[in-house]
Amino acid sequence: MAGLRRYQAAPVAPPRRQRPAIARIGHVTLRDHGGSGRPVVIVPSLINPPDILDLAPGNSLTDALAMAGLRPLVVDWGEPEGLGLADTVALRLVPLVAGLGAPVALAGYCLGGTLAIAAATLLGPRVDRLALLATPWHFGGYDAPARDGLAAWWRGAEPLAEQFGAVPMDLLQPAFWSLDPAGLAAKYEAFAASDADPRAFVQLEDWANGGVPLSITATRDLAETLFAADASGRGDWTIAGTRIDIAHLACPVLDILAGHDHIVPPATALTSDGPGTALRLDAGHVGMVVSRRAPALLWAPLATWLNEGVPAQL
Repeated sequence: MAGLRRYQAAPVAPPRRQRPAIARIGHVTLRDHGGSGRPVVIVPSLINPPDILDLAPGNSLTDALAMAGLRPLVVDWGEPEGLGLADTVALRLVPLVAGLGAPVALAGYCLGGTLAIAAATLLGPRVDRLALLATPWHFGGYDAPARDGLAAWWRGAEPLAEQFGAVPMDLLQPAFWSLDPAGLAAKYEAFAASDADPRAFVQLEDWANGGVPLSITATRDLAETLFAADASGRGDWTIAGTRIDIAHLACPVLDILAGHDHIVPPATALTSDGPGTALRLDAGHVGMVVSRRAPALLWAPLATWLNEGVPAQL
């Protein structure tokens, strides 16, 4: 509680500058994060803002990729449109990527990686590299308490969501707290005892607790189709009339796991029972992207791997 009070009393961090839009379909925008090399479309989770990929000057995965000779293009999901996960892939993500013309690399973080796998399967040779960051695919890899807890949360949250017309962050967050309740308390306890500058903690927590509402349809798909039924892991997920078969992925896959991840355990990863090369990091779900060790742990290896497929003229 002391840590929570300290967080509440801290000044709000200034927002990051809005990156320019290069394409838009519906409410979904593709934003250019600089660089002049090969395009890499980065797909963030639907659940929190994409800011985690460009959190602050000196703490930005997208800046690091641009400096490494790539051109990161980040999907900004915008305000909810009422689409489910399948239609989000078929009607928004796939057309945005296809509209770029030449084959591109895809990189997805958390649930964004799940959507990126589906999009890469549908796009075939239009995606020539696929990088996954802390991405769940085999939802059967969650243990029974986690699946039961999420199911119980949805039973209680769905009637409220129906009244709201969407699932606001305040209603959605308890689902993720239930995956690691001890970790939630521990980080605030540590923050209360820390004498470090609070700005980094505040900035990260503002991101974690912010974001636009999730559509009811997308939340139902997440809770019922993926978590409860493990449709993706079982090979039963169908999008636009096509069954998403990971055996049909037509590109190299790098599956980057956070070894201390309580939100997306390594047992849920694509490579736990599927194609790709696994890279296990000594990090947590968020720390892999923005911690002081992230440049060496994640940013540099990811940039190197993405650049391996760059034609010589670039």
